[in-house]
Amino acid sequence: MLALSIRQPYAELILRGIKTIEFRSRATKIIGQRFHIYAAKAKTRLPAWSDDVQVGIPPPWMIELARQVKLIPPDADLATGVIVGTAVIERISQTHDGLWQWHLADVRRAKTLRKPRKQAQPVWFRPF
Repeated sequence: MLALSIRQPYAELILRGIKTIEFRSRATKIIGQRFHIYAAKAKTRLPAWSDDVQVGIPPPWMIELARQVKLIPPDADLATGVIVGTAVIERISQTHDGLWQWHLADVRRAKTLRKPRKQAQPVWFRPF
């Protein structure tokens, strides 16, 4: 089974069912197949928000809402460098500006966190 690298806090938002679409610059052929969600070691560097909507970056309300209702624990509490769950890409679609939306379904949190035996890659990799 392949693994997909996703930075925190987005991996946690996916596991909680808040983030149901993963934006990527490329399409994928891994549709309908279960894959591991790997919480990357590097956390997301949130940009300085402006009036312009930045493509591929979650809107500020998503992060703010998650913090206000305490859906995202403090950064120190988010697991990184481990497999945190699994999901299935139900379908993909393309936005008007060329990004791909990977629509996620059947997301499951891992019962135990496992560190991959193989080197993680920026997108797809074989963890074991």
